[in-house]
Amino acid sequence: MTQHICTVIQHVPFEGLGSFEPVLRERGWDIQYLQAATDDLTSGFNAKLCILLGGPIGVYEANLYPFLEQELELARYRTQKGLPTLGICLGAQIIAQAAGGKVYPGKNGKEIGWSELSYTPEAQTSPVKHLATHAPKVLHWHGDTFDLPPNAVLLGSSQAYPHQIFALGKTTLAFQCHPEARAKDLEVWYVGHTLEISQTPGLDVVQLRKDAYEYAKALETSAQQMLHQWLDEVNE
Repeated sequence: MTQHICTVIQHVPFEGLGSFEPVLRERGWDIQYLQAATDDLTSGFNAKLCILLGGPIGVYEANLYPFLEQELELARYRTQKGLPTLGICLGAQIIAQAAGGKVYPGKNGKEIGWSELSYTPEAQTSPVKHLATHAPKVLHWHGDTFDLPPNAVLLGSSQAYPHQIFALGKTTLAFQCHPEARAKDLEVWYVGHTLEISQTPGLDVVQLRKDAYEYAKALETSAQQMLHQWLDEVNE
């Protein structure tokens, strides 16, 4: 019998929980997907656990995508209450802005593909240490970036964009990168993001696929270990 409901806020159908889903199910979580654009997100405000996934829009585009206002309200509420919340890519940007940071188009262009992160000393004493130790490269897929919100602890940086992973206390963890990525899931991303790939100099599906099969397995293992530890630490 499942113990709790994990509310997952999804922006596009092909960006899901990836390697995080088996961990949650193993630990007895019932996963409730909400579509950000069409569903009422009210149930996510007080969910035992909430995960905000990625997507190809900007946090600053609420005039075009009004549902972002409710997401920002949700993230603000959860971070202020200290409710366990995890954000990936767009989800991390939503958390950053909701907590007092600013999101904007990155000056270094799009960061798409597999590359190394550098980790802060604080990362070595957090669940993120599993990535630092066992994942040589992680997946990036974004063009926006953000300023760290007040009281955030920076855990990881890339060469192009320094704000890749941050924490707010023990209960909020945010990733600009994609720790959940699995090689098999990315096959759908290549289709869904075909226009972006074709319009970004230096990118091609063949190389993205090759890199995924080289680096994704180590990322999957370490990301699952990280999630297990984080859930243990937030007593879930």
